[in-house]
Amino acid sequence: MKPKKSIALVTGASSGIGKATAERLAIAGYTVYGTSRRAAQASQQPFAMLSLDVTRDESVEAAVGEVIRLEGRIDLLVNNAGFGVAPAGAEESSIEQAQAIFDTNFFGMVRMTRAVVPHMRRQGAGRVINIGSIFGFLPMPYMALYVATKHAVEGYSESLDHELRTRGIRVSVIEPANTSTQFDANALEPDSQLEEYREIRSALVKKMKELVETGDKPSVVADAVLRAALAPRPKLRYTAGGRARGLQFLRRFAPARLVDAGIRRDLQLDAMPAGKAS
Repeated sequence: MKPKKSIALVTGASSGIGKATAERLAIAGYTVYGTSRRAAQASQQPFAMLSLDVTRDESVEAAVGEVIRLEGRIDLLVNNAGFGVAPAGAEESSIEQAQAIFDTNFFGMVRMTRAVVPHMRRQGAGRVINIGSIFGFLPMPYMALYVATKHAVEGYSESLDHELRTRGIRVSVIEPANTSTQFDANALEPDSQLEEYREIRSALVKKMKELVETGDKPSVVADAVLRAALAPRPKLRYTAGGRARGLQFLRRFAPARLVDAGIRRDLQLDAMPAGKAS
């Protein structure tokens, strides 16, 4: 791909990973359109912003249509928009809340892909890069719904890459570890809180805050996106940062029982009083 002539569309670009990615692509020579629900644009940003709600079909169609109207093509789609639920027991989120997180994190990606891929097919070329997570290949107790969406992103992306490869389109997943953003501050509280989970919920909220504060900078993820976008022969998966690479190595080669024990030890799950950690 030739960045100076390439058009990129990045969802969830108002802050964090999305903003860093849009800025990195713009510096590399792409003409970049970022999106957010509010479409606010600071004058110093090197990319344009469009209003987009990935949970609404008509909003997706309007944003993609606007880019096509202005540029005539889309060469790179980065599906980044998403949110999480604060640490809690899986049973503490209602079905409605579960559906809401999937509607953004997974079906939002599907909507965007369905809207953009027809244009890439006609071009005979394109890249779709989905922002996944290490939790797409690792479990994270008390974040089951978020983890489920990231597992879904992995499976969808791998299958889609096989479908589109012969049409000149490649699909990749970026797998960051904890990243220093406002992601945890924007996480939804579980809507069916139970007393049985109060202690572990409080402990894990503190733990997740520490992990985010010491996490990689968003630019680490943005650099991985650019590598995937420019690679002559892109890989399906790109880990972002040393911690993510280390965890991927452990998941692939360490005995399952050791990985399992390590997760429980790191989160101190077995230190909870009887009846409160299960």
